[in-house]
Amino acid sequence: MASCPLLVMYNPICGDGTAEAFFNEHVFPRLEEAHIQVTQKLVTGAAGHAGTAVIEFLERYEGNVTVILGSGDGTLHEIINGLSLVILKGVRENVVSSSVSVVLVPCGTANALYYSLFKPTSMNDDPACKLKSLEAFIRGSNVVPLTLAVTTLSSPPSSKKPRSKVAVSAVVTSTALHASILHDSESLRKEVPGIERFKIAARSNITQWYSSHVKLLPMPSARVVEIYDPDQKTFVIHEDSDDHGIVDAYGPFAYFLSTVNVDRLEPAFRITPLASDFVSSETSLDLVMVRPHRDPTFVMDTIEARNTFAEKSNTVLAAAYQDGNHINLRYTDDGKITSEGTGPTVVEYIRCGGWEWIPDDVDEKAHLLCSDGAIFSIVKGGRAVCRAAVPADGAGFLVYV
Repeated sequence: MASCPLLVMYNPICGDGTAEAFFNEHVFPRLEEAHIQVTQKLVTGAAGHAGTAVIEFLERYEGNVTVILGSGDGTLHEIINGLSLVILKGVRENVVSSSVSVVLVPCGTANALYYSLFKPTSMNDDPACKLKSLEAFIRGSNVVPLTLAVTTLSSPPSSKKPRSKVAVSAVVTSTALHASILHDSESLRKEVPGIERFKIAARSNITQWYSSHVKLLPMPSARVVEIYDPDQKTFVIHEDSDDHGIVDAYGPFAYFLSTVNVDRLEPAFRITPLASDFVSSETSLDLVMVRPHRDPTFVMDTIEARNTFAEKSNTVLAAAYQDGNHINLRYTDDGKITSEGTGPTVVEYIRCGGWEWIPDDVDEKAHLLCSDGAIFSIVKGGRAVCRAAVPADGAGFLVYV
């Protein structure tokens, strides 16, 4: 294959801390065997180092650039955000756009993007299962462009000094339970390095509801918001759409999460299964939300109601581990959950162009937002607006598959 600038980097502390050993035992020998010259090797250090390193590499070398990345989704998030929010200098000072081709080597905790592109098997512990993107690169195989979810966190219009933050994700953007789980699980990382820490954090947050007003934004071309209909086994136009295709949704919410590029957040946790089973032709994101008031037995928000509904939230999450079967769950008239019948769906599965999350000022936890594991806080009176975006030709991030 033609030689191009090649940066090989890994995060030594991601996942269970075995990235360095895996690269020394498998990645570097495979590159040497394939007679591929590495331009630079780098071990990431402090937070943000990966993004800075890729920027410096791009500013030093012209042409197409490839990065072999040993990490989880969080380090890729650092790189994407670093490059998305900077104007390149050096040899690319006058270049209109640049792209980065990425070879994924899954060394993180969940590795959602890798295991969405390369479906997990019972042989996941086999080193070859982690080298599929590398082998695609060596073969000179195809690359797929990543859709990005761009979230702007804005302060209230009345603010004397309006400020906004931008977070770009390639996997997941969430609020509600998932954001709380990621927020709390970080303190468990050293003690529980595996995915079990997410389950521990989930148990401590499962009774929480989140007060917010949501606007679901239409896809750019079709100008509609779609919702999955399990009876028809297809997406249909959301019945609550206004004249502009926008759908207003009111809380409380137990779960609110959207993805791009992936159908799972862990190898077996297929939270947005239709992202791969029913591929969109639009620039869009798949969104899963659970609202307790859809339960036929819901009367009002009480501690008892939250404790009772927690069991139903657990049922939803458990079904996501059953090949994404949560999207088929329904309520019976007496509030039980079943996979049969014609009752209201427990999960609202949405396909849209984006969303706005406007949290209630008094609900502190409703102000948390997760972007590929990074946690942000929406200021009181502010909002988060997330939109799916595809970079222009010649720009963006591509992954070897």
